[in-house]
Amino acid sequence: MDRKVIFTESAPSPVGPYNQAILASGQMLFVAGQIAIDPRVSDVVHKEDITKQTEQVMANIEAILTAAGARWSNVVKTSVFLANMNDFAAMNAVYSKYFDEATAPARACVEVSRLPKDVLVEIECIAMI
Repeated sequence: MDRKVIFTESAPSPVGPYNQAILASGQMLFVAGQIAIDPRVSDVVHKEDITKQTEQVMANIEAILTAAGARWSNVVKTSVFLANMNDFAAMNAVYSKYFDEATAPARACVEVSRLPKDVLVEIECIAMI
């Protein structure tokens, strides 16, 4: 299996033993969970605003997709992790701006007890190139 690390300075740098994304066999892109870290300041943005955090998460994912030569329409699966399921509607309002009915991927969304740096949302995805 051919395996290529994808990295861009336009998304947060990994802070542990993982990569922003891995392109496997030149076709499957696995994007690591992204949280609301602004790569320009290397810190969490809008600590109490799910809408702004989701916007930053989506910007981070888009930067990684672009670095791999992919677009939102290449995304086939997302996993959304929320600190509070009551934030679903606000997160979904931002998320839905990136997909239309024809390109929307399969998705799972779950509430978790805690996320890194106590953010409100984390999203990971898989794309086919």
